[in-house]
Amino acid sequence: MSNVSTAKAAQDLYEITIWCSGVTQDMEGRHLSLLLANAASKDGKHTQAWDNYADLPDRVGVPLRKYARICDEEIEMRYLYENATPHMSIVMNDVILKGIDVLRGMEKGGVLVVNTKRPVDEILKLIPNKDLLSAIVTVDATGIAGGSGLESLDFMGSEGGVEATAVGAGLSAPLVGAAAKVCDKFTLESLVAVAANKAGVKEGNKQAVVKTL
Repeated sequence: MSNVSTAKAAQDLYEITIWCSGVTQDMEGRHLSLLLANAASKDGKHTQAWDNYADLPDRVGVPLRKYARICDEEIEMRYLYENATPHMSIVMNDVILKGIDVLRGMEKGGVLVVNTKRPVDEILKLIPNKDLLSAIVTVDATGIAGGSGLESLDFMGSEGGVEATAVGAGLSAPLVGAAAKVCDKFTLESLVAVAANKAGVKEGNKQAVVKTL
């Protein structure tokens, strides 16, 4: 085990990787990572939330990643810009599953959360390394959010850009609610408290389908 992996293991870092579509889901992906980190922080954890600089500049529709980390202690390795061994992967657009290894770096026992209308078993057929998973969660977050899930075009990542939309007002809200079904690093109550769309968080948690593997 490398020195970095040893340090992470000693700290019991919980790593979350978020996959979204470039530009069109950039804002919602960022909001999703912020909701997870803010909720965990509210529960007394140490957290980080950031973009993957290796994916920038992103292109319309091209898969890109956002990240969150949660730890009981102060995070020592704060300048690692990718999650090497994610415990959870969240996919905001099920088309990304076709040809992309969304479980990249995951060790056995991880969990996957997918925004989709498809049945769980159909999604599993798209994941060749599904043996790494202990559970998969599916939820129609787009339907709950009341939109296409691809309408969040913005330029807030540009120099001088500011958040024009409340954090957790759209697609990110039901997805974090679904994630709470399989993770104890943040509570549903704290997610509701930090999200703008509180009903969306609760509905995502209610409608989420969990399959243990």
